[in-house]
Amino acid sequence: QVQLAESGGGLVQAGGSLRLSCLASGRTERMTVMGWFRQTPGKEREIVAAFRLNGGGPFYSDSVKGRFIISRENAKKVVHLQMNNLTPEDTAVYYCSAKFLGRDDYFFGQGTQVTVSS
Repeated sequence: QVQLAESGGGLVQAGGSLRLSCLASGRTERMTVMGWFRQTPGKEREIVAAFRLNGGGPFYSDSVKGRFIISRENAKKVVHLQMNNLTPEDTAVYYCSAKFLGRDDYFFGQGTQVTVSS
């Protein structure tokens, strides 16, 4: 089993910044991708940013490109999401995510709430 533990959510004013962190633990040896999704009530969960653990540049959704930065600490299986210039439209529950060798679906953590006030 794998556990993904998110931290760093909270309340911030528009234009502010937050940094989310996620620690992967357990059977992580088959992880191939780590990243972040977000979801608001009534909408589907959407990918925000992700990267392949074996290299290659990160992926960002168009809505966050230029404002969010995903980074990692490989040895610790930690992934961060630096969120800058936040807007109320970024308000959502943010989920750390991972994909595993041989599977097409994503595994998610419990999520952390990010609220951006106008």
